[in-house]
Amino acid sequence: MSTLIGVLRELLEKPEVSEEEVRQRLSELLASVPRPRKMTYEDFLDWADEDTPAEWVDGEIIMVTPVSNEHQDIVDFLTSILRTFVETRRLGRVLSAPFQMKLARSGREPDLLFIANEHLDRLKEAFLDGPADLVVEVVSPESAGRDRGEKFYEYEAAGIPEYWLIDPVRQQSEFYQLDETGRYHLVPPDAEGIYHSRVLPGFRLRITWLWDRPQILDALRELGVLS
Repeated sequence: MSTLIGVLRELLEKPEVSEEEVRQRLSELLASVPRPRKMTYEDFLDWADEDTPAEWVDGEIIMVTPVSNEHQDIVDFLTSILRTFVETRRLGRVLSAPFQMKLARSGREPDLLFIANEHLDRLKEAFLDGPADLVVEVVSPESAGRDRGEKFYEYEAAGIPEYWLIDPVRQQSEFYQLDETGRYHLVPPDAEGIYHSRVLPGFRLRITWLWDRPQILDALRELGVLS
């Protein structure tokens, strides 16, 4: 991975290089990274480190492209307000990527995870051994197929109660909750454009925050975390 990181730094230091060119070059490099064809999840954890952009699916390694600035800004904002809300209410733990979530047939690395207190026994040193209670994926052009396809059905089958999909390119957000049959159904924001979480009682996400992000303290005051 040291070669990959070195190339990334070199590209980012060139102001004339566009983000699209960076992503294209990194995609080519990721495709060329030598890796075993099949391995157990335990072997995958030994092979990959925190700088390895990869997921494990049915014994195969799936390399993923590094994210954009906007993608990371959304993840950082959500992590800040969710972590503060959860810690203040003592509801559990919030973790952001890179951190693995091990399901029946895959080891995914969601952008953000919430684990409720009653499921904290699933939290191991290097991965979550089982489903989270909330998963957030910020969609990129490279990940859209996985996020809306494979991961959607994996997370549904694993019984993850809430799944948020956020698309910064289209400025669209989708919020799914499991129904009584174990299937995801789309839950729209209310008339004021606010999404109400079920697994985080009292948490309200104003959708405009995703694209026109307020100061963290202002958002926390609206959530009632700060006076």
